[in-house]
Amino acid sequence: MNKALRILKKAVLWTLAFILLLVVTGLVYLYVLPKGPEVTEQTELSTGKGSFVMYAYENSKRKSIRVWTYKPANWKDQDKIVFVMHGGGRNADDYRDAWVELAEDNNLLIIAPEFENKFSHLTTNDYQEGNLFTFFKTKNSKSQWAYTVVENIFDHIKSVNSITNEQYDIFGHSAGGQFVHRMIMLMPESRIGTAVAANAGFYSFPDETLQFPYGLKNTEVKLQPNVKQAYNKRLVVLLGEMDNDPSLGTFRTTKLAMEQGKHRLERGSNFFRANKSLSEKNDWSFNWSIDTVKNVGHDYRKMSENSVKWINH
Repeated sequence: MNKALRILKKAVLWTLAFILLLVVTGLVYLYVLPKGPEVTEQTELSTGKGSFVMYAYENSKRKSIRVWTYKPANWKDQDKIVFVMHGGGRNADDYRDAWVELAEDNNLLIIAPEFENKFSHLTTNDYQEGNLFTFFKTKNSKSQWAYTVVENIFDHIKSVNSITNEQYDIFGHSAGGQFVHRMIMLMPESRIGTAVAANAGFYSFPDETLQFPYGLKNTEVKLQPNVKQAYNKRLVVLLGEMDNDPSLGTFRTTKLAMEQGKHRLERGSNFFRANKSLSEKNDWSFNWSIDTVKNVGHDYRKMSENSVKWINH
């Protein structure tokens, strides 16, 4: 009997030691070791397609990020800059390519950051949920938020290219739509002019009792003053009339997600309605809009085309 207990204790200790080793190894890999492609030389953006790699965070070389670009020949300082946020496939170059003709027709400088992650099929906290929390649910500093990275990229292209623009516009589809609407809510002080959140899979509702990312609980954001300030930003919730098939793309089906609606079209409508109702209840100004694109489903190219009128407006 004593021998059996000793064996059991050893097995438990070895198991705990193994789990601890896995956790420590994971922490070191994810949050200590440098990650990302090699940083490129700082040069001015070339006309046409291009890309560069920069450090994602200020005063840290722990993470780098590749940024895909398109610059029309006629683009000049003070013309519009549009950040294009990719979906869950993290295919920023494809999203950039989808905007080439739109950029030429409307003289837009396209900036498409690539939030690369080998384990993106296992975790979404680093991108569409803003990197507010680590994989282990501990809080990251605001300097490490994914939204801050966008602001850092804007500063970088301004300084390297002698650009004096004070604002940029931003479009995101699917996971990128999640990113955009959360950036408006969680970082309303950002320098976004017009934001278009298209076909997001689910939303962060203005509810301090709901756990993030479904609500705002456990974040630094409060209804007053943060969400009130977010309502002063120009956000367009862009929905596809035919984006009512949950089998398309990655669709979250947790209990809290399903309470938002049966599909993306319903969830987007409910999200907009909840925020509009909150603004009216508190007599806050409300600068958000909702637009449903006819005969379009979960298609980032067609949704991109239909977002330009809002960016140009």
